[in-house]
Amino acid sequence: MKTTTLPLGKSMTDSSPLCLKRQLCFALYAASNQVTRLARPALDRLGLTYPQYLVMLVLWEHAPCTVGEIGTRLMLDSGTLTPLLKRMEANGLITRTRDPGDERCVRIALSAAGRALKRRAGKVPEQMRCRIALPPPTLEALREQLLAMIAAIQPSRDE
Repeated sequence: MKTTTLPLGKSMTDSSPLCLKRQLCFALYAASNQVTRLARPALDRLGLTYPQYLVMLVLWEHAPCTVGEIGTRLMLDSGTLTPLLKRMEANGLITRTRDPGDERCVRIALSAAGRALKRRAGKVPEQMRCRIALPPPTLEALREQLLAMIAAIQPSRDE
């Protein structure tokens, strides 16, 4: 029976289905927290939180777009996005306007400051890769596996 030492300093065996290190959800959760912590200094220099950075990534690629389109791309609901977008507007990064053809629809566009931030943010992905001690092909394969997992979990459009 293989024993693994966890960062908590306790040893657990691999045989129990309730062993923490065997839980996929824990591994994803812990990895996500670690990666977000690694990104924090670079994002702090940009004046962005991690969720704001994700919104900016969507907008730098697809602006302008609706709140719903951003939510779909980030897998977030409008209740989560709306306060985030309001803060970003208050910080001068984006503009929010109601669609004249459909008042329920809010369109999000980059402000001049939001567009200018793209150049400064360009170094963040490489800084992150350099701080993760895995070879680039391994990181690329992991990203592809995670994207496949996300696709496999997504409910079908018919549901």
